[in-house]
Amino acid sequence: MDCRVVVEAAVPVYDVETVDEAIRIAISKTGEMLNPDLKYVEISMGARTSPEGEELPPAFIAADEALVALELEMTVFNVEQEEHASRIARKEIGQRLENIPLKVLSVERVDDDSVETDGEGDTRTETGASDPDETLVDFDDLVDDR
Repeated sequence: MDCRVVVEAAVPVYDVETVDEAIRIAISKTGEMLNPDLKYVEISMGARTSPEGEELPPAFIAADEALVALELEMTVFNVEQEEHASRIARKEIGQRLENIPLKVLSVERVDDDSVETDGEGDTRTETGASDPDETLVDFDDLVDDR
């Protein structure tokens, strides 16, 4: 079974004045930490809400420093259950994003209909990157109960 896992990350950013600047720097910083090993992880702004349900910007700025909520999305292939996919995603992303808190937001199964192969045995989702040189990791043998 293949699963799509969304992980929330709290990325600190320094010397910023606006929310937009903080978001751009956080996405760039996260992309640098993930590449080239995890270039198939999709990075997007996270959604934050107040306890009353009011939408908040994805970054909180105080004293020219920001904490930015980002969502990191990846597909984990050949797992036995959703919990296994969750642990693998946290481990793979967490190894590269040192000292950045992570929380698994969602795990959903990817239908066989939305998965295609590139003819060389690699499996890709239709919404994933279309770079033919992209290397996908086989997570069959990775299990870590951190």
